[in-house]
Amino acid sequence: MGIFRRISIGFGLARRSGRVLRAHPNLLAFPLLGGLAGLAFVMTVFGGLFLADLGSGPIMYATLFVIYVVETFIASFFTAALVAATRETFRGREPTIRASLAIAWEKRWQLLAWSIVAAIVGVIIRGIEESSEIGGTILAALFSLAWGVMTYFVVPVIVFEETSITGMFRESGHTIKRTWGESLGTLSAISIVTFVLVLGGVAVAGVTFLTFAGAGLVGILVTIAIGGTAIVLAYLIGQALTGIAKTALYVYATEDEAPEFFEDMDFNRLGGGSQGSSGMLGGRI
Repeated sequence: MGIFRRISIGFGLARRSGRVLRAHPNLLAFPLLGGLAGLAFVMTVFGGLFLADLGSGPIMYATLFVIYVVETFIASFFTAALVAATRETFRGREPTIRASLAIAWEKRWQLLAWSIVAAIVGVIIRGIEESSEIGGTILAALFSLAWGVMTYFVVPVIVFEETSITGMFRESGHTIKRTWGESLGTLSAISIVTFVLVLGGVAVAGVTFLTFAGAGLVGILVTIAIGGTAIVLAYLIGQALTGIAKTALYVYATEDEAPEFFEDMDFNRLGGGSQGSSGMLGGRI
């Protein structure tokens, strides 16, 4: 199956994920909360780093490790809540923010373990990148891509399975093997959708700026408020669609059953069905 065919399938999954989001708009709360928590952490960290001289030795890498752990944990925690909430929608139930966050909190130690491993890998990639100018950058990019693919389903595994640290990566790897084309196609399609939405937000900001061009500071503030809101909303929608589509793929790959909102998609012939597949899409995209 060609890359464009896989991206086309990805758009089909993204479109159905949009159905879920329209039916349950409260799912946007999880990327919003995660973004706010991450922003608060980044502002705190940069405030401290501004006053410190870390140099380029062990202290810098130790600091990076701590930053990566916290950043990964925050992102993974709210992604886990989104995945749990999405699973509730697939069961025909209305998810609540509080209950979904509670599920993520129950998995906090597994999420922390994942965050530590991811931080170690992140520091290694950073070290490779700085080892040489061109070669290190290329090697680090390839390593980062392979790592991202292998761990694509780690958070759903943590949410839905009782497994060890090594089991997280093993199960994620098995799932990506069953759905690799569709996973990458979905990621590419949703990235394109997010980019288009962000461009729309930028366009809104531009129109707003031109409309209030003669209003001075007031015009600038209005532009920031309206344009910024549009851009942030586009980002949140993209994050939510990614979590929903990833959950749908994982649910089918592990349960061999099309989730609600995805019934008209023939998962069994996507290339990831547990009954064996031809690698070609059947049914409607």
